[in-house]
Amino acid sequence: MCAFVILTAFSLGATSHASLAGEHIIDEMRFGGMASVQGDENGAAFSGNVFFDPFNRGDTPSLMESLMHPRPFIGAEAGFGKMNNQAYGGLAWTFDVTDRIFAEVGFGGVVHDGAINDKGRNGPDLGCRVLFREHAALGYRLDSKWSLIGQIEHASNANLCDPNDGMSHAGLQVGYRF
Repeated sequence: MCAFVILTAFSLGATSHASLAGEHIIDEMRFGGMASVQGDENGAAFSGNVFFDPFNRGDTPSLMESLMHPRPFIGAEAGFGKMNNQAYGGLAWTFDVTDRIFAEVGFGGVVHDGAINDKGRNGPDLGCRVLFREHAALGYRLDSKWSLIGQIEHASNANLCDPNDGMSHAGLQVGYRF
């Protein structure tokens, strides 16, 4: 939960500073909910993400422009029940399928508060405190500012630590572009 508060404070501060400068530092914010799609972790999580556009991706890039202009992101999930809390960041590539439908893939890292080696008593045994994280999403633009996004994500240690149960979540988010 602490990571979410920090993320929100950072985002509001960056937005205020950018407004004074006449440009947007933050490209998009997303909020929603996630749930586990594996048996070792139960519950739900509130999620929040902030996407940046330092490479000036623009509104409707071609496929090649999308590959050359990833968007850095940071995010957090506050878990309820037996869901782990986590803070993460990385790069995301967004591809327009139509003018309203888009697909996205992302890769980065995550820090979590889940079990490291608890023999399954407290959710998945993740082996390391820092994990690799990847996500895939499919979104629908309601208008030029708002969108609905379905996302699936996975985090694991890529067998660099033992054990390596990993975490897999799926959920829905609402996005707002600045």
